[in-house]
Amino acid sequence: MNHEIYMQRCIQLAQRGLGYAAPNPQVGSVVVYNNKIIGEGYHQRYGEGHAEVNAIASVEDKSLLEKSTIYVTLEPCFHYGKTPPCVELILKHRIPHVVIASTDPYEKVAGQSIQKLRAAGVKVEEGILKEEAVWLNRRFFTTIQKKRPYIILKYAQSIDGFIGQEGKTLPISNALCKRLVHQWRSQEASIMVGTNTAATDNPQLDVRHYFGKNPLRLVIDRDLRLPNDLKLFDQTIPTWVFTAQESSTQNTENLQYIQVPFGDQLLPSILEHLQQQKIQSLFVEGGKQLLQSFIDQGLWDEARVLIGNKHLNKGVEAPKLKNHHLLKEEKVADDRYRLYTNNA
Repeated sequence: MNHEIYMQRCIQLAQRGLGYAAPNPQVGSVVVYNNKIIGEGYHQRYGEGHAEVNAIASVEDKSLLEKSTIYVTLEPCFHYGKTPPCVELILKHRIPHVVIASTDPYEKVAGQSIQKLRAAGVKVEEGILKEEAVWLNRRFFTTIQKKRPYIILKYAQSIDGFIGQEGKTLPISNALCKRLVHQWRSQEASIMVGTNTAATDNPQLDVRHYFGKNPLRLVIDRDLRLPNDLKLFDQTIPTWVFTAQESSTQNTENLQYIQVPFGDQLLPSILEHLQQQKIQSLFVEGGKQLLQSFIDQGLWDEARVLIGNKHLNKGVEAPKLKNHHLLKEEKVADDRYRLYTNNA
């Protein structure tokens, strides 16, 4: 039996949960009998059925489960959360063979499901397409292992290395790149800008050029000097303002003010708050100052850089990445897209 073929299908299914499964991991599962997929499923939305539940439910002839193999991208859950443990479901249906891509780093699982399955006589194989499965769930793994959200930096720069000019809103990348950015936004839990970007660009930080859910909007405004008529404050999308001022009395359902210390502790304090609120990922679209602050403190996982097909000759220089690795580069019409990862 070619385990990798079936696990690749699990990964394809799991990818459909991007932006919806969080703060849970993205998980896909298939049930195979006699070298044929007879059931498949994925974790579609937080709070709903897990991948194994959906895969098993989709099998028409349940009697075949006792002679089948179930594939899953992540170790089945061991604990009661919003749904019962998937390991119990596998045992209930007497599935004799389980193939897992990656173990679950969450302390309430962390290999316990594998031990329980083996103790019950189930054959368990693990590590099939592990690298791909870990990359798939890099947001989830980061929140568990680093105790902070997964951080993606995004900016557009000209061919000669400028991201804009002081006080001006300059389109650098093309319309296709803009749509791509809105797709990226739909996949993440939150999106952040700093005070200068909010004031100069008056961004909406939504997904109007794509489809899907809008991320939680975050803006840094130390002294609450941003005008109330900015699009960020229209209260159509949940928005948090991080400030040095005490202003919780101004909170509404979709607009909250959160007091944090500024200086060296600003970003760690914000990330700690996001972690506490189970915000799994952060998409940073700020200006040079905010982006460089994340870079200098080593608080980033990916940098998505769009390179427009134009020269600016002068202006604000692009951030300077450190400890970075170019993972891929591709064309977006006449522009380019580079994906870097943090090697630190």
